[in-house]
Amino acid sequence: MTYQPFHIHGADRKSRFLVTVDHASNHVPEEINGGDLGLAPADMQRHIAYDIGALGTSLRLGELLDAPVISSNFSRLVIDPNRGEDDPTLVMRLYDGTIIPANRHIDATEIERRKQAYYRPYHEALSGLAAARKDPVIIAMHSFSPKLNGRAPRPWEIGILHAPQEERFGVALIDRLNREGDLTVGDNEPYAGHLPGDSVDKHCFAHGRLNALIELRHDEIDAEAKQNAWAARLAPLLTETLQLTGL
Repeated sequence: MTYQPFHIHGADRKSRFLVTVDHASNHVPEEINGGDLGLAPADMQRHIAYDIGALGTSLRLGELLDAPVISSNFSRLVIDPNRGEDDPTLVMRLYDGTIIPANRHIDATEIERRKQAYYRPYHEALSGLAAARKDPVIIAMHSFSPKLNGRAPRPWEIGILHAPQEERFGVALIDRLNREGDLTVGDNEPYAGHLPGDSVDKHCFAHGRLNALIELRHDEIDAEAKQNAWAARLAPLLTETLQLTGL
């Protein structure tokens, strides 16, 4: 079977929503060191390799929203699709205290090859999906670790990232989530805003598209039942937020 650096699920679905999963997979393509970055299998199951639970949650969310879902099919340690092409963290040599052996001595030629083979095809496919929809609302799904090495535990079950370039929907979604009453909602937590050239910058800010970057703490979505429960909770909240704002 020919390797494909991305997957599109439900391309013909009709809602305005489009769900993206930049860090869906911990897969390492065979042409990279025989499909092995030199890390122990346990490390490839950690958050350093992919966003735990984000894909399963997104696939169910797409079904409930009648929205297409596009997901990467390569580990963020191969190359990070949520970074600009000139970002120094595009290919990580060290992540959360762990050295990535196959990246340690990577050169510009190999970085360019990975851009051509994995990074650009994913973004080209996402661009095509978004352009084919009228007034799309892009929901960028991610997950975050409950605790980084040497850091305090993170209290938020969910965080929404937004930036002044286009934050109307994201800020409205934070307000709606806060009204749930049982959630600790991160407002640009556990990360702040966006980076130049990242996925939301490329596909939303550059085109004035409505968007929300949703971060779920991965212990909340580390099993299928939890993923389905969060998708079932988010789908009506997203729909309601869009209706209430009139955007």
